[in-house]
Amino acid sequence: MSDTVSRTNQPRFRANRVASRYQVRQALVFIAALAAISMGLSQLRASAAESSVVAVVNADPISRDALGDAVLQRYGTDVLDNLVNQHLIMQECKKNGINISAEDVRTEVLRVAKKFGLSLESYLQLLQEERDITPDQYSREIIWPMLALRALVSDQVEVTQEEFNRAFLSQFGEAIKCRMIMVSDPTQANQLQSQAQVDPGSFVRLAKEFSEDETSASVGGLIPPIRRYMGDSNLEEAAFALKDGEVSPVLQIGDQWIFLQAVRRMPASHPSPQALPAIKEQIADRIRDEKMKVAAGELFEKLQKESKVVKVLGNPEASQQHPGVAAIINGQQISIAAVADKCIKRHGEEVLEGEINRKLLAQALKSSGKTVTQADIDQEITRAAISYGYIRSDGKADTDAWMQTIVSQGKSTEKIYVQDAVWPSVALKKLVEDSVQLSQDDMQKGFASAFGPRAEVLAIVLSDQRTAQKVWEMARDNASEDFFGQLAEQYSIEPTSSSNFGKVPPIRQFGGQPAIEKEAFAMKPGELSGIIATGDKYIVLRCQGFTEPIVSDFEAVREELERDLIEKKTNLAMGVKFDELKQRAEIDNFFSASKAAPRVATRSGGR
Repeated sequence: MSDTVSRTNQPRFRANRVASRYQVRQALVFIAALAAISMGLSQLRASAAESSVVAVVNADPISRDALGDAVLQRYGTDVLDNLVNQHLIMQECKKNGINISAEDVRTEVLRVAKKFGLSLESYLQLLQEERDITPDQYSREIIWPMLALRALVSDQVEVTQEEFNRAFLSQFGEAIKCRMIMVSDPTQANQLQSQAQVDPGSFVRLAKEFSEDETSASVGGLIPPIRRYMGDSNLEEAAFALKDGEVSPVLQIGDQWIFLQAVRRMPASHPSPQALPAIKEQIADRIRDEKMKVAAGELFEKLQKESKVVKVLGNPEASQQHPGVAAIINGQQISIAAVADKCIKRHGEEVLEGEINRKLLAQALKSSGKTVTQADIDQEITRAAISYGYIRSDGKADTDAWMQTIVSQGKSTEKIYVQDAVWPSVALKKLVEDSVQLSQDDMQKGFASAFGPRAEVLAIVLSDQRTAQKVWEMARDNASEDFFGQLAEQYSIEPTSSSNFGKVPPIRQFGGQPAIEKEAFAMKPGELSGIIATGDKYIVLRCQGFTEPIVSDFEAVREELERDLIEKKTNLAMGVKFDELKQRAEIDNFFSASKAAPRVATRSGGR
């Protein structure tokens, strides 16, 4: 009977198996489709920087052309200058049959990295983090031109025996350890020199009291040992002419007047025979590098003078004659598109961030029904001019002088300054102006903070609670102010309190350090605070007293105080508002997503 049932149910079992296979296939198809979609999105992101859209902000795209225009406005001139220089060098290399390969570039980068004791990866990472130079930019725009110029002048550079001997003596030769006094007034220099000559033992005191070179004055005039062929021959001759303790005549070095006192003569050092070959190679390389730099500089200056360069970018008249062209170098054209592309590679991420932020602000203004007018822009420029002290004799803002200062720094034009600094600031102020209110409590706290009494204290700042407990117990057991100062000098990790025996600037109320302020204003003169934990620091205070209030009449400063507090609250609100906009926004930054991993250029530089 069971066999019958089994045979009877077989078709149903087959049907179930077929259905199961069909479902599995459908699931696999669905998974494959999802994978394809995911891969497609990844490929889209990877190629977006080369496409027409580089970012989308709340469904509003930013095109690559718009980004190109933005970076050209900000960096086009600098990047074009660099491209022109590269083309000049490339043309000269072609003329002389010189080719700098990718391997040459890589070898030089490795050599420089080893010179600093770093691996290639660590050195490239350091360049990117510390100097914001990408590996590709470093290899193409720094190493390649340097190698090309060196190759062009290599037959002009030779290290002579005399040059080697001088360099060796400057590094290992006899030296004179000296003290120095430097002043800017020749009359004072002669007076001080006379005093030092009469009483050589007073040199240390005179250096501390009168020398204008703060570094050496702090150690009684001591300077690094002077060797021959290090720099100024007059200084070296004066030093080597002295016996121990003798004082030199007054010498003029640049616009300063100096005189020396010999401390002791240091004999020449002699490297070991094993180290000598490597030292000789290092010295020869250094001399050769220095001479090549000079020769390469002279050659480059010559190329610039003798070449015919027409810069079209930024010249409206030339742009009409040569549409789409940024520059012409000896008949060879550089297109605006090439400059824009180079600008985007070098500065695109930074500028795109600004364009995204500007679009966010524009969208927020539109949704709130607000606009930024020219009057708003002018008012903000006036405010900035006043805040930086650009005020005319009639008390009004000198906006012309302020804008001239902005432009003269060479990093911005008036248009870019307005776009990047003024407009965003005004836009944020517009977005928060309705929410900024001053209460009477704000006014009272602001008055107390700005004009009220200050707590005068001695402070010891410590990095761990155990040491803080130890120092607090010692300060409690010996309640004198002098002893507290000695503890501060010995234990405080904060430079001001350590060097001034605990003395720090007076503490004001409502200054942003509530724990410290509460303790400081609760003490009486001579009292010791508890251990105040703030952040990762532990602080012990000793009260010296309280200052008298600067202003007692609240109404006399109400207008000034109100203006200051509104500005501070507005600035805080602006920061909070912008963070909110960023957090709520849907932003796709395809440009950042598509950036390649750091690498050294694999093609020959300049092409």
